Amino acid sequence: MNTRNRNGSSRDVFAAVDLGASSGRVLAGRVGPEVLSVTEAHRFVNRPVRVGGTLYWDVLALYGGVLDGLRAAGRTAGTPTSIGIDAWAVDFGLLDAGGTLLGNPVHYRDERTTGIPERVHARVCAERLYAVTGIQHASFTTIHQLVAAADTPQFGPARRALLIPDLISYWLTGEAGTELTNASTTGLLDPDTRRWSTEIMAELDLDPDLFAPLRAPGAAAGTLTDDVSAETGLPAGVRVTAVASHDTASAVVAVPARDERFAYISSGTWSLVGVELDAPVRGEESRRANFTNELGIDGTVRYLRNVMGLWLLQECMRHWDRLGRPQSLDRLLDDAARVAPLRFLVDAGDPVFLPPGDMPERIAEACRRAGEPVPRTPGETVRCILDSLALAYRRAVRDAQRLSGRAVDVVHVVGGGALNTLLCQATADACALPVVAGPTEAAALGNLLVQARAAGTVPGSLADLRALVRTTQPLRRHEPRPDAGDWARAADRLPKRAESPV
Repeated sequence: MNTRNRNGSSRDVFAAVDLGASSGRVLAGRVGPEVLSVTEAHRFVNRPVRVGGTLYWDVLALYGGVLDGLRAAGRTAGTPTSIGIDAWAVDFGLLDAGGTLLGNPVHYRDERTTGIPERVHARVCAERLYAVTGIQHASFTTIHQLVAAADTPQFGPARRALLIPDLISYWLTGEAGTELTNASTTGLLDPDTRRWSTEIMAELDLDPDLFAPLRAPGAAAGTLTDDVSAETGLPAGVRVTAVASHDTASAVVAVPARDERFAYISSGTWSLVGVELDAPVRGEESRRANFTNELGIDGTVRYLRNVMGLWLLQECMRHWDRLGRPQSLDRLLDDAARVAPLRFLVDAGDPVFLPPGDMPERIAEACRRAGEPVPRTPGETVRCILDSLALAYRRAVRDAQRLSGRAVDVVHVVGGGALNTLLCQATADACALPVVAGPTEAAALGNLLVQARAAGTVPGSLADLRALVRTTQPLRRHEPRPDAGDWARAADRLPKRAESPV
């Protein structure tokens, strides 16, 4: 239910669909000139499924969770003004000429792209690909997944490829489009022109018609179909708005920065570490440092590096659960806090940590290979993870400043990792910069803010949206400690690894 007073100010209800790598949520948010609040209406598991040696997303179960969540949001908060969808990047579903899904989307952690980057670079050299698209080297990028998919029977009848949030939007509205911030992660978009790079597609024998027209954040994406209305109890006329559909892009909208001199860490399963710029950086030094140029709202560029993130901790906890030795996060963090800092270290960006599996043993083996002490207890393993992540953040923040020329006075940590005070303090110490932690619901808040601005509920610039976050959300500041350890010497302990292997 929406409320609006006579002078036009409002506290409208919006629904944010926020899909993460381990769970999905539908949140109801109330937004107005001095109001920004969010309530979780429904949460559901996002559990990948391995079939015949391939790891898939169970996208129909996800969609069912979205419908359940929209129904719950309508019942608890009233009919939303609009609905926005954000999710992880790079993965996609293939549709036939009738719009039917040809199979479950393959998970980016699947091994089907092994050897594919080499095939791509044999046709488009790595230097030229970066000069055109500005996207990092990563085996799981959409461009590599599409080349891998081209060898499968499903690809022949495919007439459309939709990234995950665009696929959900299509099922809700019947209208296909590709939102710009997520399109920029594919390795197939020119960040200068903000258009598909048809020349790269042609060189890889990818049909440009496979890709839906581009939509900017804030653009209309359609209205709910009659079928969806019947499933959710919401009116068929409810709008779906294209938000910054890459969840990191939405999270960066909600960074509560006061000016441009900030770095951000969007901290969740992945950690995205970077700065916000007005134009991409696509020189050879940037390519070798494996920085990526992804688009944000209002003409911004998210110049960042992917760091493995809390996946390391999450996968350790899953492994201990499988062994029948479940560990509570609070207990693990308490135990880790009692371990001396910088005693155990690994290269948090090592690709060996990408697949699922026995993460504690892989961490121990990485320590052995590096000549480091080996963690023996869960608490020591967690301390190793957090210190190693903080060290990776330090390197990324320093590299981002050096390569972009953007000076940084503060680091903003948003997302679930903002609740991890041990990690946030280690990050402040490692970077020798203050860390402002919060908001934890950054992706959902950014989703809501883009919807609200598109609806006219809140006016203004990106700076105005961030000011609303600052005045309404709880934030915590961590100051660097002068006696927190020798992080420069710790960085030298690890073997030097080129960020980009090509």
